[in-house]
Amino acid sequence: MLRHQHAPFFAISAPGGIFLSDPVAIDAKRILLRYGAPIAILDKVSESDRIDFARTIALTSLPEREKKLKELLRENGYMEEKE
Repeated sequence: MLRHQHAPFFAISAPGGIFLSDPVAIDAKRILLRYGAPIAILDKVSESDRIDFARTIALTSLPEREKKLKELLRENGYMEEKE
């Protein structure tokens, strides 16, 4: 019988202490950066939204990913229309 093993958590040092981040959240951030999320805006996006957005982007056709990401950021109040 195969057991599901959880991916290890990584300790990342940050101002004010240490927090834990898992590989899924790290990959989600990379995906969003790859498809044009401005880093200043992405820093304001919650970890759960990052993961949800990355999953949506992964299911979006390649030519539409950047447009879809900006749409998601606007719809969820992370980015204004002019950005």
